[in-house]
Amino acid sequence: MTQVHYEVVRHDGGWAYKVQDVLSETFPTHDRALFAARSAAARQRAAGETIGIRYEDADGNWHDEIARGDDRPETDVEDSAGMR
Repeated sequence: MTQVHYEVVRHDGGWAYKVQDVLSETFPTHDRALFAARSAAARQRAAGETIGIRYEDADGNWHDEIARGDDRPETDVEDSAGMR
């Protein structure tokens, strides 16, 4: 099963959460960033409906796939600042 890690970090004069190297918007307080990270992690785990998706890859090729609504990753939130 896929694991997605959200991490709360200082960013641009405030706080943000990141997944791998991608940062969220900046929040004015640590608590708001932590709340947003937990909310995003919960939505990532939520099951949805099975649908068809179409996307273009980096080479310009189109692909059609089925996205299973029950194929959700496990998530966690790391608060490296140690604030609660």
